Amino acid sequence: MKIENTKAQMRKGVLEYCILSILRDQDKYASEILETLKNAKMLVVEGTIYPLLTRLKNAGLLNYRWEESTSGPPRKYYTLTDTGKLFLHELSSTWEELHNAVTIVTSQKTSDNE
Repeated sequence: MKIENTKAQMRKGVLEYCILSILRDQDKYASEILETLKNAKMLVVEGTIYPLLTRLKNAGLLNYRWEESTSGPPRKYYTLTDTGKLFLHELSSTWEELHNAVTIVTSQKTSDNE
């Protein structure tokens, strides 16, 4: 088993949550979302982010609007819908539960399991 495959699957599993969290307080366009993820060391490429944004939009979690840009073509800004905000809230609760459970499991000493 290759460790890079496992790492990639772990990142993919939380990518939707991260994108929705990025949009929680401010509308952003795809390049800003991608930059935020990269700055956080989430290894994603443009080919991954655009289909995911489309899927989240089609699921009713995101909307977008076009805005003119002073430096290039118009930009598509994404925003959370009310459904997206509720979904993010639920994911946040689930993340906390999962984080706590993983911390408990991975913190157990070997002698506790014997």
